[in-house]
Amino acid sequence: MRKIKVRDLALCALFAALSAIFSQISIPIGPVPINLTHLSIFVAAGLLGAKLGTLSQLVFVLLGIVGLPVFSSFSGGISVLLGPTGGFIAGYIACAYAAGFTIERFGHKLFPALLAMVLGLAATYALGLGWFIYSTGSSLAAALPLCVLPFLPGDAAKIILSAILVGRLRPVLRRDNP
Repeated sequence: MRKIKVRDLALCALFAALSAIFSQISIPIGPVPINLTHLSIFVAAGLLGAKLGTLSQLVFVLLGIVGLPVFSSFSGGISVLLGPTGGFIAGYIACAYAAGFTIERFGHKLFPALLAMVLGLAATYALGLGWFIYSTGSSLAAALPLCVLPFLPGDAAKIILSAILVGRLRPVLRRDNP
């Protein structure tokens, strides 16, 4: 079993903090706000990989569960995770793993990174939409225009920006890590 280096833990903490900050940059448009959290998740997955990218988002979610106001609109607590948007928050962990795993397997070049991030986003949407439908009693037809469709253009932009950032930042991080 490989030990986690202090540098890796610091990067996990950094991306957990970035997720907390980016979740506050939001536009409340309905039950699910538009925010920038996926930007930090995608970059964490691309730079840290599946294991550490997932750990960074697990830390973010656990901080919110214990009550720190890290979720959108400075909210926190288990009630947020159990509320209608909780599946999307839990989906951040799955997103980091799916995107990080795929990038590790298929490479950090632009096209594989874009596809990996789309796969990660699909994991977030699947968990989020499923939990939203379950917790609100909505139908899929009612939930899609509330929870998915308004977010697709912004999420596409976040994926493109994240893939470019990973391409630019990865060589910088690797220089300091023999």
